[in-house]
Amino acid sequence: MLSQSSIGARSRDVFGLRCLPGECVLQRTVMVRKKLTAREGRGWLSGTLFCTHFRVAFVPQDCPKADDNSDPILLGDHDIALASIEKVVAVGPNRTKLVTPNSSLKFTPEELVLYCRDMRVMCFLFDRLTPDAQVLEITYTIAKTYQPLKPGSVLAFQNGALGSVEMKQFLSNRHRDSHMNWFESASDWEQELERCGATSWRVSSVNDRFEMSNSLSRFIVVPQKVLDTELKKSFAHFNEGRIPRWCWRHPRGSDLLRMSSFQNNIYHEKDDIRNLEMVLFGCQSSLCVVVELGDELPSPADIQLAHSRLRALCLGDISSSVSVPDDKWLSTLEGTHWLDYIRSCLRKASEVSCLLRSGHLTVALQEVEDRDMSCVVSSLVQVMCDPHYRTQHGFQGLVQKEWVMAGHRFYSRINYHRDSDKEESPVFLLFLDCVWHLWFQFPSRFQLTDDFLLALHDSVHLPLFSTFLSNCQRERCKRSQNVGQLYTPVNGWRDMLGPDSSSDTSDPPLPPVWDWALQYSRERRDGFVQPVAPTPPLQPLLNGNLNTNLDTHRLADAGPGSVFLLSRGAFTCPANLPPWRSGGSGAYRKSHRRAMSCENVPGLERLLKAWALTELPQNTATTSGPKGPLDPYEPLLPLLMGPCMSLWRECYLRGALHAQAFSHPVSTNRPHPVDRLAQEVQQLQNQLDQLSPHAAPDSLTVTSDPRRPDTNLNQSTNNSTFLYSALRPKTTPSPTSTNQHTSRGPTSASAPPPRPTRDGPKHSFLFGHSAVAETRSDPRYHPPPGATKLPKSNGSSLTS
Repeated sequence: MLSQSSIGARSRDVFGLRCLPGECVLQRTVMVRKKLTAREGRGWLSGTLFCTHFRVAFVPQDCPKADDNSDPILLGDHDIALASIEKVVAVGPNRTKLVTPNSSLKFTPEELVLYCRDMRVMCFLFDRLTPDAQVLEITYTIAKTYQPLKPGSVLAFQNGALGSVEMKQFLSNRHRDSHMNWFESASDWEQELERCGATSWRVSSVNDRFEMSNSLSRFIVVPQKVLDTELKKSFAHFNEGRIPRWCWRHPRGSDLLRMSSFQNNIYHEKDDIRNLEMVLFGCQSSLCVVVELGDELPSPADIQLAHSRLRALCLGDISSSVSVPDDKWLSTLEGTHWLDYIRSCLRKASEVSCLLRSGHLTVALQEVEDRDMSCVVSSLVQVMCDPHYRTQHGFQGLVQKEWVMAGHRFYSRINYHRDSDKEESPVFLLFLDCVWHLWFQFPSRFQLTDDFLLALHDSVHLPLFSTFLSNCQRERCKRSQNVGQLYTPVNGWRDMLGPDSSSDTSDPPLPPVWDWALQYSRERRDGFVQPVAPTPPLQPLLNGNLNTNLDTHRLADAGPGSVFLLSRGAFTCPANLPPWRSGGSGAYRKSHRRAMSCENVPGLERLLKAWALTELPQNTATTSGPKGPLDPYEPLLPLLMGPCMSLWRECYLRGALHAQAFSHPVSTNRPHPVDRLAQEVQQLQNQLDQLSPHAAPDSLTVTSDPRRPDTNLNQSTNNSTFLYSALRPKTTPSPTSTNQHTSRGPTSASAPPPRPTRDGPKHSFLFGHSAVAETRSDPRYHPPPGATKLPKSNGSSLTS
């Protein structure tokens, strides 16, 4: 094995690999070709394969030399963190084998396939001139290094990557993004209260020492009229002490709260009852709606099972002969229930959004532990209703507020230790998929792009960021530093850092995931956002400025101090809600009126939203179509019918081997949204020039409906996509160029000529054809004659 010592504070070149400070090269293999995905341009890329104690790195042979003075990037475009590898498969001439740390190969692999936890698949092809000893050594090295010998040692990866003295110093000097709200201090929460106009709420530090609740953050937002001494009596009445607390305020005056289930076995005194009702009703005086999330939403175990089935369907397993026939692929996708769970989360969030839009009331999301599906629903509601959270910095602050500080079990749900799968569940990945569906249906209402969502999805599987390596703020603070407490009569309990309270030298200072410069280049980060229309300033309805008259059609039976339960789309008022109340009062009669869901809105509204989904341009000369600008603070109610539920192809199908072999080539350096908009404008200008009166009649081409944008011509009315892409060159390729690579990627991505194998021409066992044959354009992807050549839509999908 090869090893290198830690040299210098900057990254350095070792055998052509730019190593991180303190990173060791364990093995390298020359003359290796990497299979490029459709996103990378297809074909094969020649270079050198490395295995360090942190990653599997591939360096192309024509890769330009990086600047030694530039800041290090943890993972390059062709690198894989060892901690994100799921399994290693060696492919021989006529067989495949799953390689484990204790495996012994009886053949020399010709291909090495790495299955990753982030739905990627890396395929490396060894040249016939590559020494057999190097092929076997790097295969064994990867198999023994990626999988720890004992549970809990997987964090040695991040210690090895970030544990050097130089790397610790570099990470300690990194500056945080000042444009986003981190929700770590009282001033951060006060800033959010001011932004939302919630003047009757205050920030409480009653949980500053995590004595009231271990899983809640240090600061919580409670009503102004509730004192901390009264608030302390309320924690024991809720599971894990997660009392009702403020999350967000709707511009129309409604407040969104989160809480865990009630502890029914607790004796309720009169003072406790008064304090509980003050906290539950918040700053409202008439009505509170408790939304029960456990009846309609999937459990973490259901989500884990659905995601496992989705992985098996999308990635497959070449080490076994089990495969899903093409004619049963969609039915198998439906059987995973992954899209059903996305639909249920979006439906529940839509109901809550419509409820908050009704007016002055308090909506409290209730879950047994308040750490999983309440994070999903509360975040989706704010994304639907608040344009601020559809920007990059706003969305990052939303994740900090509703997931990181709210105590979602990232460490247990992602299962970095791989020691037990009892609590593993990709709840956060389900949320990202729900946001992608909102972005896919309303792309013009988001500043962030699908590239940003994909980058965040991939970062979850790297045990390198403090954002995901703890289950709550208490664990995060305990890991980062040993905090002492000092009490003063004026300031109360405050942190005291003594000379012996520094963090453990063996634990590196883990960076937050929002430090994107550690992972991606400037060009990749520029694709995280797109231009959007400016949002009008928020004008919230201040407390007490309205004489609230709630929707009498849905809540006609509401009386002062009423508490309703929203479950399965219907309002009820059972006697045990709240549990300290009896059922004798007439103000709590049952109400079976349905709540407005996204599939029960009036037919005209559904029609307009279906029309808005096709993104028809505003035409003032016609009387049809929606008129006037859309209200930016109206909730984005997605269409949830079957044809509208799509599969996130760029995430789930990018690692499918058949998709890598036959999908339409897409450049890895996709143009910025501004460039794509300029291309669309130019395309429309060319069509207008053709339709001008000066053009000859016979030169006019058949065009589509001018009301439809170019980006939707490859979509059918039910939101499905055709088999061909809309982006095609205007000129027909000559017969002599049919074998040329059509991607706009770098020239190094072009397929090299096939190298002869040990037994003749090199044919991949995995794909069954040579590299040159793969790069030939497939006639199935050409549009039919007469179709308009338009830019490809960035929201292509596979409908269920």
